Amino acid sequence: MQTRRLGPFTVSAIGLGAMPFSLGKDPQPSEEQAIATVHAALDAGVTYVDTADIYAPSWDQMGHNERVIAKALQGYGDTSHVVVGTKGGITRAEGEQWGRDGSPAYLRGAVEASLRALEVETIDLYQWHRPDRWRVYGEVIQTFKELQDEGKIRAVGISNADVEEIEVALEVLGEGGLASVQNEFSPRFRSSRDELEMCGEHGIAFLPWSPLGGTGSASDVGVTYPAFHEIGTERGVSPQQVVLAWELSLGEHVIPIPGASRPESITDSVRAADLQLTRDELDRIEGQFR
Repeated sequence: MQTRRLGPFTVSAIGLGAMPFSLGKDPQPSEEQAIATVHAALDAGVTYVDTADIYAPSWDQMGHNERVIAKALQGYGDTSHVVVGTKGGITRAEGEQWGRDGSPAYLRGAVEASLRALEVETIDLYQWHRPDRWRVYGEVIQTFKELQDEGKIRAVGISNADVEEIEVALEVLGEGGLASVQNEFSPRFRSSRDELEMCGEHGIAFLPWSPLGGTGSASDVGVTYPAFHEIGTERGVSPQQVVLAWELSLGEHVIPIPGASRPESITDSVRAADLQLTRDELDRIEGQFR
């Protein structure tokens, strides 16, 4: 498995997005299937797993996904080399009332809950899930810095951030202090290209979420964007592998985190790390977006 830098860590070029274990899949995979998927990812060389506290079947099961990840890692063997990133800042309440809370009290409570769910003393990568527009962005980042200084989190990341918010985070954390930016990016959603390029300029890992287009779109990506299907057929690989290889080609700082709920899915995705696309193939891919 090829590796890339994520803040203080060296991780696999392809990570595992764990959300489908707990949210957005119907039917939801069993715990046994979820654990088998994590183990398949680790067998294939994946060393970065991405989760979040709100990934849960219902509002009263916050931390569900984190607990599944913890159980999967505990049942695998030596996982000291595996980096787990989680996220906080989105709220869920009775009646599935969703909101955002960037207050110091809420974030500190969320970090403590994630520490318990993941059964760790320090969270590898803690990411601000979505901005709380009632709060000053820099002040919330300062809370993350304090949590890092206290040893509760090792690295700080942000998610769903624009260029200005990345600049603010860099101002608060200092150059080299922001480990990652996790934004939506895929053939279907390319609006984060500016943020992707900015991260490259500052040595920040860029983690595309839903890199294949999200639930319901990933299986059809080769139909919607024929170049991926054509190149995949020529290479004898899946269109999804071609998509991930294209994203990897956009910079050494890009680490796609495809979601998976079956061992077969993540095993296929991981092979993209070894798929080197030619200049002609990359031009064909970019040409279909024009």
